[in-house]
Amino acid sequence: MPENIKKETIDNETAENKAEEIEIEGADEESTQAAEEAKDTDVNETESDDDALADADAKADDKSDDKSDEKSDEKKGLFKKKKKDKKDEQIEELNDRLKRQMAEFENFRKRSEKEKSQMFDMGAKTIVEKILPVIDNFERGLAAVPDDKKDDPFITGMDKVYKQMLTELDAAGVKPIECVGQEFDPDFHNAVMQVENDELESGTVAQELQKGYMYKDSVVRHSMVSVVQ
Repeated sequence: MPENIKKETIDNETAENKAEEIEIEGADEESTQAAEEAKDTDVNETESDDDALADADAKADDKSDDKSDEKSDEKKGLFKKKKKDKKDEQIEELNDRLKRQMAEFENFRKRSEKEKSQMFDMGAKTIVEKILPVIDNFERGLAAVPDDKKDDPFITGMDKVYKQMLTELDAAGVKPIECVGQEFDPDFHNAVMQVENDELESGTVAQELQKGYMYKDSVVRHSMVSVVQ
């Protein structure tokens, strides 16, 4: 009996030891599998991190490529802007020629208007020069009429014609030159004689012998005058 008990005890201890060994082996296998799985997850995470970094680098490269492409496109655009098309050059040339021709035409128009005005003034001045002797004759004839005949209808009619002619000449820009009592001016006066006069200063116009006229700003006929010595 004691031997059997010992055997059973030994067998039980042996079984327990084996069970413990099996449990230890299972735990080791589980720990080994967990470690391998952790390694696998670490490897996968590392690979995923590497993939993410690679993707980020690729995107950055793509962005840099896009920027470089944009810069190159901008440079090309600048070069394209600098280099004009033949049509644009022709349009600019035609516009420049048109502007020049318009300016020349405007200058021609102004010059033509000025020449026409000058020609008209010359023609008017010539006509006024021919009418002035008629005015002189009217003045001489009316001045020679005796006082008792000034109310004669014929004389009155001639006086009205004379005044009407002066009115029309004044409206056209023909005006008589004021001279008596003015300082002698060779631009407006023509001195034909010198006289003594105590009331006027030397160089002053004393008498008007023939009336002078101006047309606008030019002298048609100088006043014929006598000047104080």
